[in-house]
Amino acid sequence: MSNYRIRPGDTLSALAQRFGTSVQKLARDNNISNPDLIFSGRTLRIGHSGRDSFDAGGGRQGVRGGGNGVGGGADVGGPMGVAPTGGTEKGRRLAEAARAAAMGMGGYSSQGLCATGVSRAIRNSMGIGVSGNGNQIDNNLPRDKFRQVDMSLEEALKIPGLVLTWEATSTRLGSIYGHTAVTLGDGHSSASDFIERNTTNNGRTGFKVFMPIE
Repeated sequence: MSNYRIRPGDTLSALAQRFGTSVQKLARDNNISNPDLIFSGRTLRIGHSGRDSFDAGGGRQGVRGGGNGVGGGADVGGPMGVAPTGGTEKGRRLAEAARAAAMGMGGYSSQGLCATGVSRAIRNSMGIGVSGNGNQIDNNLPRDKFRQVDMSLEEALKIPGLVLTWEATSTRLGSIYGHTAVTLGDGHSSASDFIERNTTNNGRTGFKVFMPIE
């Protein structure tokens, strides 16, 4: 649970999307009877659900294997070229940089370089160099630029520009190198060295979420 001071222009629906929760939960947690009426200067209590997995449907997942990530694979769906909405300005820039990096590397087929794609996106959008493979990036993200948030994958995928990491995946190389990606904010896609259109926790463990600090 965290606190947020309401600013002029904020709406409950925008804040719910930004923090990966629902209008109903925000209203309930803060005893707000009219979700269309909130007041700047007041403090909201922000909480997230405890869900930790998400399957957006569709039969295929990226089959990853190789190199500095968990590479190799099947395209798993979703639109391209759609600008992310919601989230923060820094997050939207990171999501766009991640999409561009992915399309410049593997497009919709993984090259086994998930950490390289994520590092490239962070460098291009924020000017920060972050090294490490898929399960090391979380330790190397500068804590003055990113904060870890307690959020399910389902919630995270709705917000552009969050960095996702998994300690391990079900492939041989994935069990060593893990996986990392950046959310695109459409509810199902993420980008690293390729765009994974149906991002799930299936076969992946040690999930963490990191949000850029404005």
